[in-house]
Amino acid sequence: MVFKRKKAGKEEPEAPEEIIDSGVIEASGEETAEESARFAVEKPHIEKEEPLPEGSDSNSSLVSAGAESLRETAKAELNSSSPKGLKAGLALSRKVLSRPFAKAAVKKAIDPSFWAEAEEALIAADAGVDCSAVIVQKAKEIVIEEGVKSLEGVREAFRKAVVETILSSGTPPSLEGPKPRVIFVVGVNGVGKTTTCAKIGYIFKSAGKRVIFAAADTFRAAGIEQMEMWAARVGAPVVRHKAGGDPAAVVYDCIERALAKDIDAVVVDTAGRLHTKKNLMEELSKIWRVAEKKLTHSPLGILVIDATTGQNGVNQARIFSQALKVDMIALTKMDGTAKGGVVLAIGKELKIPVGFVGVGEGLGDLRPFDPVEYAKALF
Repeated sequence: MVFKRKKAGKEEPEAPEEIIDSGVIEASGEETAEESARFAVEKPHIEKEEPLPEGSDSNSSLVSAGAESLRETAKAELNSSSPKGLKAGLALSRKVLSRPFAKAAVKKAIDPSFWAEAEEALIAADAGVDCSAVIVQKAKEIVIEEGVKSLEGVREAFRKAVVETILSSGTPPSLEGPKPRVIFVVGVNGVGKTTTCAKIGYIFKSAGKRVIFAAADTFRAAGIEQMEMWAARVGAPVVRHKAGGDPAAVVYDCIERALAKDIDAVVVDTAGRLHTKKNLMEELSKIWRVAEKKLTHSPLGILVIDATTGQNGVNQARIFSQALKVDMIALTKMDGTAKGGVVLAIGKELKIPVGFVGVGEGLGDLRPFDPVEYAKALF
């Protein structure tokens, strides 16, 4: 069947409250609307799979990053301070995923080779082998159930399949919780943990909450000073010890301070622990236990992953989950070089939801993760 072509249509930072010395001293490639004309769709072979967990809703959002005030503040800050966004960050992945659709547009048909190429493209975007197969299977089912007859309809089927896959991985917990809300930010060297700490603190601060930072990265040269610099930009205090000191003591003192001063949130910046180093992971577990003993509630664990690392991010998530409770992922460096399919791979393999994505270096450039927006950015 022949296509019927259509024309495509700074704000000033507040001064820090204080620095507390405890005495020890972030190419489209997609087709245009003209390629959404009717075309021949061969009935794909469908294999049965396990249903989604009850309660999954493709229209619901994976964003439960806090009460409405925190969520809206994060979105407002992003819109006001950064021209970047998720679509720009996923440009590389989108370019790879657009290739099967470009071939289908030339052939004017969706045939078995399309589905195989779509699966290969998802794997190339670091969605993982198993997850890629699941998404293609879901997209096939949607195409048949809805009687899709256009290329844009097939693209929409993939978006729905991506959203369903993400929602089946669970929902990230709220940033808000019992006071003080102690948030551990962990990850390997160079992923942007300290910057992410500052952005999380800025979300609280912008919502009128009181926040304090724990400079528990005592091993990296200038790690403490970097945390102090970001704390000053946020306008919040920071508890520090001397370089090379005990990070568990820093966390203990910071929680003590938060309890005494009725502070809403404690954001803990940890050392860039190499996930292959057993002794460093054991120390991270120790710091977590210290926090648990000081609180009547569990801390919140956020693992920061560099989006450009691809499948290696899955391995990082697996290892860190053995050291502490990882409640959600913050995906950083979505700058156009990222292979953003890692979001799908982590969710499918480890059932850890993505709570935030970083799309820039500004304080307002950490935004709640939206699976619908993510799916549209991919396809």
